[in-house]
Amino acid sequence: MSVASEASASPDPDGGPDVARLLDAMRAVGAELELHAALDRICETSAALTDARYAAIGVVEEDGEGLVDFAYHGIDEETARRIGRLPDGHRGLLGALIHDPGTVRLTDLDEDGRSCGFPEHHPPMRSFLGVPICVQGEIFGNLYLAEKRDGGPFRDNDLDMVRVLAAEAGIAIGNARLYEAAQQRERWIDGSVAVTTALLAGGDAEDALQVVAEQARRLSRAAAGIVLLPADEGGLEITAVAKDRPSQALGVVIPPESELVAELLGGKAVFLDDAATDPRVLTDFGREYGPMMMLPLQSESGLLGALVTPRERGARAFTEAEHALAAHFASQAALALMMAEAQRDRERLAVYEDRDRIARDLHDLVIQRLFATGMMLESAQRCSGVPEVREGVGKAVDELDVTIQEIRTAIFALQQGPAEAPSGLRTRVLREINMAAVPLGFKPVHHFVGPVDTAVDELTGKNLIAALREALSNAFRHSGASRIDVAVDATVTLRDGRGGVRLSVADDGVGIPDSGRRSGLTNLKRRAEALGGDSWYGPGLGEDGGGTTVVWQAPHGPRTGSP
Repeated sequence: MSVASEASASPDPDGGPDVARLLDAMRAVGAELELHAALDRICETSAALTDARYAAIGVVEEDGEGLVDFAYHGIDEETARRIGRLPDGHRGLLGALIHDPGTVRLTDLDEDGRSCGFPEHHPPMRSFLGVPICVQGEIFGNLYLAEKRDGGPFRDNDLDMVRVLAAEAGIAIGNARLYEAAQQRERWIDGSVAVTTALLAGGDAEDALQVVAEQARRLSRAAAGIVLLPADEGGLEITAVAKDRPSQALGVVIPPESELVAELLGGKAVFLDDAATDPRVLTDFGREYGPMMMLPLQSESGLLGALVTPRERGARAFTEAEHALAAHFASQAALALMMAEAQRDRERLAVYEDRDRIARDLHDLVIQRLFATGMMLESAQRCSGVPEVREGVGKAVDELDVTIQEIRTAIFALQQGPAEAPSGLRTRVLREINMAAVPLGFKPVHHFVGPVDTAVDELTGKNLIAALREALSNAFRHSGASRIDVAVDATVTLRDGRGGVRLSVADDGVGIPDSGRRSGLTNLKRRAEALGGDSWYGPGLGEDGGGTTVVWQAPHGPRTGSP
């Protein structure tokens, strides 16, 4: 038989404490390890022990100015929904018990001067018993019991049992806190390991920052995870955003005159109770949220960037323990970013050395042999008296000339370093196409529509190039295509009426299977949505729609309005 049923079926007629029921209640209270489950169990058990209709525990904030949590028993979900917001402890009898903790026993709540009444739809309550709960010598909160089932007041034996139960509850809550803290630390440690592993596994820098944002959001149970890097014009630029809904915050620059930016650039962590009302928050994007942690990503050489984890408006504030764990995570993430960047530098150096060798071989061996072959064909053409043969040899010589020019273009692309990358989007697209021609074994067809170089801003252009690289890589690795068409159209109109740029990469390969990984396509969609665009795929260039066409589009104009 449960504690609740025993308490209801076997009340003590003499009014003395029922030791057996009390011991059962104490065992039940100590059975939970998860904190909120422990609070619910204490409410349920204390209500059963005292034959009360309603029970609740108000958890006091760290600063002692209100309630940070409120667990209750006896009110169904529909009634709780109609009542609305839970008590915050800023007024009324519950607020008085926070500032003056002690035992309170009332026959009628309405007759107490500290009571401020109940909200609409709240069930009537007359008798009341309140007892403080202490954890390791500090006030954790208060246990409230209301409305004795027999209609009378709470008796002395009720008070005695509730005091004992509150002492046991303090021990149980202390254990639950320790367990929760251990679980929380384990999650953050596992998250740090996951970030380090993901960053060192390779990939580009933007994907690495996205991993940090996603892990920070998950571990802090925040509404978003945001990574900012120092902007060229000063301030901090949002470079990675992880949240449920698509965000257009990517590329937003927090101005250097912001007090928050100044503190982050100085290597200081910033914790906000409510970003929506904090005057230091200068952006509309920041004012969408409530509690917020802003942590510097610091290295020995200086500031790498900042990590921001905001919660929704009205959400629970971050605790001191979460501040410490998040700061440690940020330090580990900064170290992992440095290690990953060093690893990518070594890999890039190896790639550049290999590209230099390939370029030299193409120039010194392949072009020379093609040139010699062309001269031999020209000599044979002059010696031949058959018009068809002369015409065929002439076409072969022309094809060799075109091939030599394409190889020279590829050599030029291979010899360019990252700092030498041309600024024009059209040239960067051609460079990616020429680079892809080497592993593909053929050169993709391309065409441009509209003012590609002048209409598309730098942020969108950079992401378009990354999307093109991803699409060409997918076509090479998975499609088995013999033809690829690349189109860049800077004259499209997006669904919301804004002007945009559209990238289309079509092939005649095997198409996308019904099952299998789609991480590349997911990355393309994420990049587009972060800019306010979209990405999708459809039939390709093969017969009857075989193959795949990948479409990526985003607004091409500069951002306007307040970020």
